[in-house]
Amino acid sequence: MNETFRRIAPVLASIVVIIVMAVLRARSRVLAAVTATMPVTIALGLWIVYVAEDGDRTAVVTFARSMLLGLVATATWPLTVWLGARAGWGLPRLLLVGYLAWGTTAGIIFLLQRALGALPPG
Repeated sequence: MNETFRRIAPVLASIVVIIVMAVLRARSRVLAAVTATMPVTIALGLWIVYVAEDGDRTAVVTFARSMLLGLVATATWPLTVWLGARAGWGLPRLLLVGYLAWGTTAGIIFLLQRALGALPPG
């Protein structure tokens, strides 16, 4: 596999998933929602790290551990959006509050890791 393709492949895969989601939306909202929550960016991120680090086990383990912690913050996004949608909020507010909840949760996790010494300084 040449270097250019290795770098472009994750982007192409992302585009394909977006197209599939748009097509599925016309057929089934549930399938579109499931597709939207597939761990696509997780797999793409892992792919990028694996290729960039030449499959180094330590780098992959560290990245996967960080992804687990990131999932906690990510879970707050749809929960917040769902609660806001139930309250009748419009899309701009849903997006803003969803990302604020995600960012706040991610920040708290980061600060806790730093305070507990789980993260190196810097």
